[in-house]
Amino acid sequence: MKKILVILLTVTVSLLGFAGCAKTEEPVAAEVSENTASETPEANEEISEKLSVILLVPGNLGDKSFFDAANNGINLVSEEIGAATKVVEMGTDSTKWEPNFLDAIDGDYDIIISGNSTTELMDELALEYPDQKFINFDTMTSEHPENVYSMFYSTNELSFLSGACAALITGSDMELANEEQIIGFLGGMDIPGINDFLVGYIEGAKYINPDIQMFISYAGDFGDPAKGKELSLVQYNSGADVIFNVAGGTGLGIIDAAKEVDKYAIGVDSDQAMLFEETDKEKAEHIVTSAVKYIDKAILRAVKMHSEETLPYGTHEEMGVKEGGVGLAENNYYNSMLSEESKAKINEIKDKMIAGEITVNSAFGMTTEEIDQMRDSVKVGE
Repeated sequence: MKKILVILLTVTVSLLGFAGCAKTEEPVAAEVSENTASETPEANEEISEKLSVILLVPGNLGDKSFFDAANNGINLVSEEIGAATKVVEMGTDSTKWEPNFLDAIDGDYDIIISGNSTTELMDELALEYPDQKFINFDTMTSEHPENVYSMFYSTNELSFLSGACAALITGSDMELANEEQIIGFLGGMDIPGINDFLVGYIEGAKYINPDIQMFISYAGDFGDPAKGKELSLVQYNSGADVIFNVAGGTGLGIIDAAKEVDKYAIGVDSDQAMLFEETDKEKAEHIVTSAVKYIDKAILRAVKMHSEETLPYGTHEEMGVKEGGVGLAENNYYNSMLSEESKAKINEIKDKMIAGEITVNSAFGMTTEEIDQMRDSVKVGE
């Protein structure tokens, strides 16, 4: 019978805090949520027979983006499947991640879920513990052990839609748009995973306007919103009227800057306008749309398939527009800010993608020189 062992690991590391990027001490493994057993023996037996799932976050929640989307997936697993769930924030110090994985393995969880920067570690441990099941919710690596199921999202297709949207915004008659055909891009780091967004963004923007120009910046960090705001203000003040956030927590600074100078932003991973709607409606009103990876739905789908014994462990799936794995957030802000013509154009692009009439290049496999050529093709002033 499955048991749930609760272990609190309180090793602390210094992390950059979101408010003013002040140094704060946070626990490496902070338990966020868990379904616990009742004190009655009957209820304990019922709980112990439940599917048990743990999410190991290689960072911290609160990014209103990538990690929060994964956390929401675990909430859906708890609500819709009734599984016993737990979420552990492992922090950003990768040397502390393996103990959390080993604790989860010792905890006898049916499924351990993590992804992205933990891929190599997860695969190593999967080989050591072949009876343990793992789900990697976001990785570009396609080869894994037989007890790992992995997913990836067609970020190039998603950002093609974002680039098209940005190009339709700039130079339009939208309230905050200017006449200059200049848009912006802020990435967390100059790495293939981020440049896959960039490649699609450039191609989507040029699909609408071959002469589009673009400011491109990399913050070198995914958890520094102050740096994100600083870089965004430079872009906005230099003529960009919309910036695409591909920088995780750093990208929250884009939204701060958009609110401050009254410009537009495009969010990433989660529907960021909806995340701000109750806490800061003015910020939400500056986010035209978000490039959404449906991480939460993908996690729920995978766990459901596991419970039905149909999840194809040992395989890797990529989900794009056709598969419903990615898409733009078409919320009330999107519907009210974009013109009917612009929305119709984006729908036309989606239909062409699904039909295979539009194919998007990917940064994965491209050389540094090829990426540089793409950046140069939209450089402002060229």
